[in-house]
Amino acid sequence: MESRYNPAAVEAHWQSVWAEMELDRTAEDAGRPAYYALSMFPYPSGSLHMGHVRNYTITDVIARVKRMQGYRVLHPMGWDAFGLPAENAAIDRGVHPAQWTFQNIDQMRAQLQRLGLSYDWEREVATCHPDYYRWTQWLFLKLFRAGLAYQKEAAVNWDPVDQTVLANEQVDAEGRSWRSGALVEKRLLRQWFLRITAYAEELLRDLDTLDQWPERVRTMQANWIGKSTGAYLEFPLIGHDARVGVFTTRPDTVFGVSYLVLAPEHPLTLQVATPAQRPTVEAFLDTVQRESELERTAEDRPKQGVPTGAYALNPFNGEKVPVWTADYVLGEYGTGAVMGVPAHDSRDFIFAQTYDLPIRTVILPPGTEGVIEPQTSAYTEPGILVNSGRFEGLESQAAKTAITEWAEAQGVGQAKVQYRLRDWLISRQRYWGCPIPIIHCPDCGPVAVPEDQLPVQLPEQVNFTGRGPSPLAQLSEWSAVPCPCCGRPARRETDTMDTFIDSSWYFLRFADARNGTQPFAAEKVNDWLPVDQYVGGIEHAILHLLYSRFFTKALRDQGLLSVSEPFKALLTQGMVQGLTYKNPTTGKYIPPSQITDREQPTDPQTGDALAVFYEKMSKSKYNGVDPEAVIARYGADTARMFILFKAPPEKDLEWDDADVEGQFRFLNRVWRLVHQERPPSRSSPHGKLTPAEKTLRRATHQAIQAVTEDLTGPYQFNTAVSELMKLSNALGEATCTESAVYGEALRTLVVLLAPFAPHLAEELWQALGYPPSVHAQAWPDVDPEALVVDEIPLVIQVMGKTRGSILIPASADRQTQETLARQSEVAQRHLGDKPVKKVIVVPGKLVNFVTG
Repeated sequence: MESRYNPAAVEAHWQSVWAEMELDRTAEDAGRPAYYALSMFPYPSGSLHMGHVRNYTITDVIARVKRMQGYRVLHPMGWDAFGLPAENAAIDRGVHPAQWTFQNIDQMRAQLQRLGLSYDWEREVATCHPDYYRWTQWLFLKLFRAGLAYQKEAAVNWDPVDQTVLANEQVDAEGRSWRSGALVEKRLLRQWFLRITAYAEELLRDLDTLDQWPERVRTMQANWIGKSTGAYLEFPLIGHDARVGVFTTRPDTVFGVSYLVLAPEHPLTLQVATPAQRPTVEAFLDTVQRESELERTAEDRPKQGVPTGAYALNPFNGEKVPVWTADYVLGEYGTGAVMGVPAHDSRDFIFAQTYDLPIRTVILPPGTEGVIEPQTSAYTEPGILVNSGRFEGLESQAAKTAITEWAEAQGVGQAKVQYRLRDWLISRQRYWGCPIPIIHCPDCGPVAVPEDQLPVQLPEQVNFTGRGPSPLAQLSEWSAVPCPCCGRPARRETDTMDTFIDSSWYFLRFADARNGTQPFAAEKVNDWLPVDQYVGGIEHAILHLLYSRFFTKALRDQGLLSVSEPFKALLTQGMVQGLTYKNPTTGKYIPPSQITDREQPTDPQTGDALAVFYEKMSKSKYNGVDPEAVIARYGADTARMFILFKAPPEKDLEWDDADVEGQFRFLNRVWRLVHQERPPSRSSPHGKLTPAEKTLRRATHQAIQAVTEDLTGPYQFNTAVSELMKLSNALGEATCTESAVYGEALRTLVVLLAPFAPHLAEELWQALGYPPSVHAQAWPDVDPEALVVDEIPLVIQVMGKTRGSILIPASADRQTQETLARQSEVAQRHLGDKPVKKVIVVPGKLVNFVTG
């Protein structure tokens, strides 16, 4: 008899066997229903963290259960492999980004395989491989020809010392370059955009169809798209042949406009500045250029502005209003201009008070007497119009319609729907990204690289310094090419694509990963898509998911597929948190290895008492747990079981070594149940069962029912593991160990355990005498008859005191229950010859005898 559970040996053995069996290869049997289970693929940083383990284990359990339930399952894995860290590694360590990336991929793939994740590795993709980005470029050209990819000028972060463009992540909180320390400037560069705004309404509308997404995520996307219904109004500039156009959701307040504000980036800002104000305006624009968008729009930051010296005419009341420029108005939002109505907008009110601008009340709360008091704050709710000319006395909603109609009739405005969503800027002045397949010709303009010349591959001989233009822009021999249309000298586009492009279609490539003639065959994508269950972090709730939805819709409209949404169901797993020690005085985190007293921890350097709490695992906080260390000590199955058991999947999980030990003990208990001296029966239960057999069989089928429900969604992996523990306890307490019912219960426990602890379940399945693989077994069905309780306990009381209990038929009526209670040995012993004056029967619960 095998007495010791050795997870390292068990797991290594079965991982090897499964690979030889090709157990996880995607089945192509069209006769079975399809199920697509997908985790958000990782950036290959080189090491897995516990957040990865949680994400991938959740999806793996779902995939394994669906296979056992008869589905053909697509469960792939790949690598979101382009990005800035690889380029930084090239600069800092002299390692080529490709070498660094593929080394990391090899390391992380091995880690994933040690977790026993049932991936179809034949479908593995890496977005940095030319076989993948060839099709990324092909899809870009589809969007380009459809008018969905275009160029325009946009601001970038510019390091004036290193003379290079910086990503937002390379600018610190003080607005300085991470490398040179220089104050970062904003510069306009001609860059590529995707016209995601063309799909704004559909992206918003179709959120209603995603009823298996968390409401929180749908709300975040709706807010990001930001639909507003209002009016576009124009204010003629005095002395200029131009108008300032604004969008407002409150046209009912237009009579309260006391100034206009242009964004510093607005083309009219310098154009309308008077000679006297131009130096002030230019100095202000220079200051704003150094500010981030986040700084400019922060609620707790004073709004700053200067007058341009220009004036505009309010066409609704004929008044002249000053034109300002201010940092809180952004050129890329709306029209890049706003009308200032300080009496009825909180931000405008503060700005007007700061710069002593007029504040005119034009809306009063309903029910007021019409007395207009000086305002101490903005009134932003609907009400009744005052000081509003012909629209005086109208209620806000009616006034919005009437004022907009008047504006349209006068040629100074119209009703408009506007979205907060902006077109997607995809240009990156980087090397390690997908090259944009465009050639710029002085005569022909931007020209698509011919398809037979794809992919446009990244050159390998590149000098990485972190200074000057992007590495590709410095390679004249690479960028200088003839125009595909006219043959004259031209140059390649030297920007690369935002890495979000790569992750916006990878789920489509998985459906047909080895297709060498097209990105995917429509029939295969239409067969597998949408993804039935997508699992990933809440941090991707907006950009990745929104871009993927846009790509799917855009490619649908190009005739490449027929689905409209990429992900049917979404699970956003909670974070994995570790015990954290922090000095509240200095703000420094302290490594646990430096803590000598866990009851009253102090800073070893200052002696300050430390705050102790759970926080998201992070190297900088010294609270991480290395998955490799856990697997080495307990095995992958224990790590999986703990991750699944500790908390519901959408909640944050607090790491606890004691609970890891608990799961290891549970798996050892299951091991011992199987490795008994006398092997359990392999026959099926039949004939009349004893009470003990009935109890165990009921526990078996209750476990099947509960675990199946927990794995049907919404997923409750933690309670499913609890049900496995209950069945294990029932087996441990059972006396019918030689019965076929016991054998059935043990087989069922191993099968139900298989998705959670796949290696151990496979080992135990073989130990029970069955051929591999337990993962090829059908998911067990519930026998309704086994759940039927034919006998129930009935408590016997005398004068309100419990004296014992008996088993009675579950179908016994009230009178029968009293009779059986009177006849019971318990009642006879405690009643004796005492006369019974009264009998109280609580059907199915108890019988109480009252004696005289």
